[in-house]
Formats: sequence, C-alpha cells, structure tokens
Amino acid sequence: FPSGVILLLLDKLRKMKWEQMWRLTAERELMSMLSTSLADQDIFNAVIKQNPFLVYQLPCFWNVQLSDHTRSEQCYRDVSDLKVIHWNSPKKLRVKNKHVEFFRNLYLTFLEYDGNLLRRELFGCPSEADVNSENLQKQLSELDEDDLCYEFRRERFTVHRTHLYFLHYEYEPASDNTDVTLVAQLSMDRLQMLEAICKHWEGPISLALYLSDAEAQQFLRYAQGSEVLISRHNVGYHIVYKEGQFYPVNLLRNVAMKHISTPYMFLSDIDFLPMYGLYEYLRKSVIQLDLANTKKALIVPAFETLRYRLSFPKSKAELLSMLDMGTLFTFRYHVWTKGHAPTNFAKWRTATTPYHVEWEADFEPYVVVRKDCPEYDRRFVGFGWNKVAHIMELDAQ
Repeated sequence: FPSGVILLLLDKLRKMKWEQMWRLTAERELMSMLSTSLADQDIFNAVIKQNPFLVYQLPCFWNVQLSDHTRSEQCYRDVSDLKVIHWNSPKKLRVKNKHVEFFRNLYLTFLEYDGNLLRRELFGCPSEADVNSENLQKQLSELDEDDLCYEFRRERFTVHRTHLYFLHYEYEPASDNTDVTLVAQLSMDRLQMLEAICKHWEGPISLALYLSDAEAQQFLRYAQGSEVLISRHNVGYHIVYKEGQFYPVNLLRNVAMKHISTPYMFLSDIDFLPMYGLYEYLRKSVIQLDLANTKKALIVPAFETLRYRLSFPKSKAELLSMLDMGTLFTFRYHVWTKGHAPTNFAKWRTATTPYHVEWEADFEPYVVVRKDCPEYDRRFVGFGWNKVAHIMELDAQ
C-alpha cells in the first residue's frame, strides 16, 4: 500500500491506539530489517499485514502502478475507466511495463494540454449551425491553398481564445483625467521583465500575454510567488492562448489597448524600463500639452545598452553623460537608425521644453496617446513593420 495515497480516518485510528500499534510493529520489524527502504511505507505495510481489518481496499483502478514488478495489467485489461495512474518518479518513466509508451504519451498530452482541442467539432457530436462559424468557413474556403501567403491570410481569420483579467485587477482612475496606462505584450521568455517594470512604473499597466495552457499555469505560479507582482492590483493580465504558427503581435497589442480604464496610454514594449518618475511626469505633460483637446502623440525617447548590467540613470544629466561615455546609445542606432532618427536626439540633448517632431518614413517611436487612438493592424504577425504602420496611421490622423 503506497502511504502517499492512503486516506486516514484519524479519529478511528486514535481509538484503536494507532500510535502504540505502529511503534511496536516498527521496533519488532527493525530488529531483522535494520532499516526501512521506503521509510514510512514499510512501517504502514508491516502494520497492515498484521492487522488487515484496518484497511478498506479500493478497486485497483484507483491506483494503477506502473513500476517494474506490479500486476497492473491485470487491472486495466478488464477496466476501461482508470481513475489514478501512479507514476511519481523519473525511474518510472523508464519502466519495463509493455504499455508504458501509451501511458507516457497520455501523461505528456496533459503536461502540454492544449485547450484549443475543446473548440473542435467532436466526432458524433455536431453543434447547432452558427452563422458566424459558417461565414468563417466560407471565407476560409475562398482562400487559395497554393498561394505562398496562404498561412498569413488564414491567420487573419483566427479567433484566439482570450482570458481577460487572468488575475485580480482593481484600479480607480484618478479624477483629474490625466491618468496613463502602460501598454505592452509579451510571451513566456519575457516574464522576468515584469518585476522590473512594476518597480519603475507605479501607474496602471495593461499586458497581453501569449501563452499555452501549460504556460498560463506556470505564469500563475510565478505571479503568486512574486512579492512585487502579488502586491500590485493595478496590473491587468490578459492571456491570449497560443494557436497557429505565427506570433500575433498586433492582435496582442490591441487586446492590451482595449482593456484600459484611463484616458491615456503609453504604448511601450516589454523590453523597456521607463525612467523613474515617468508616470507622474507624463500626467503633467498631458495637462501642459492639452492632449485632451488636441490630436497629439507624445514621443518618449528610447535608449539601449549593450552591457549586461547597467546602473540605471537617475536624471537626464546622468543619461547624457552615459551617452557621451558610450555606455548608452539611442535605440537601435547601430541597426536601424531610421526607426528613431526623427525624434531628433541632437535637439533633445539641449531641449528643456517639448518640441514638435515631423513624421518620416519608417519612424517607430514609443508614444503616449489618447485612449481613442486607432488600433494596430492585426494582419501584421511576427517581426517587422507592425509599429511602423501604426505610427504612419497615427500621423495621417
């Protein structure tokens, strides 16, 4: 009997003088055994062997053992409804049970469980006709499968499962109508950025996370185990579940944008840390530049470092010094100068007040805009041009 899956009725055991019973058995058996190989399990089984009346045995399908010397096959040969597969150690992944492959695959299926399977039409269980579904099937059938862009065009019609506010969210926007939400999207490989961003930005945050079902559970454990994240209730986590082969970057941005409760938003990327105090600074800028009544976008200049560790600049003077020393660069200076050149960093160095920036082709700055700004074009997936197209549309409007 595996002591790990025994249900104990402690009140009855106490009345039977259980503590005395197991101690006497242990002392007697250890005189010949000298030690136990399976700790408490050996003692349990020795007691049960001498006092079989203690145990009510459940049918074997409640505990199908997969180790080398079990008679589990006798159980599942006759029973279709197995309740518990007992497979609790790395050693049991290498057992000689001839059906181990079947059980291993079952185990791995649940480990990487894909909730999208539940949306498929089940065999023999036809759903009632749904107009939206029929329209979608019609649009998909009109696509040319030989078209080199078939997979991209198909992505446009993918409806991703989305779990809004995956964790508790609680935030009342400030009454002065200057509040700003930081908006970003991420996948599992950027999870480590969350704590740092929360330390740099005390205002509300809206995040879209692109995760599988298994990763969503990992994220939950991570968030609940983080003192920084668990203490923040003004962060909205919206999970978009993985489906298809592309990273739907603009769909994710749109999900994060749609679910903000403030009049303004800072459209950022998960790799960026806002300067300390930026939240309050932007709220003052919103009033100063009359964003409520004018169609303006505020550009937040972006910088990067090639260093693994960096003491974060605490002021503009310190940042300028680091630029001069070569420990910081204007963002993507070496890779894609055009992306941020219109910010006009030469003018920014000496500017003490905001200045007007002209749009140029390929410009992709990080901006603060009103809540009613246009959405991102979700046809852009993966890497490239997704932000450029959005900034171009912002400028046009």
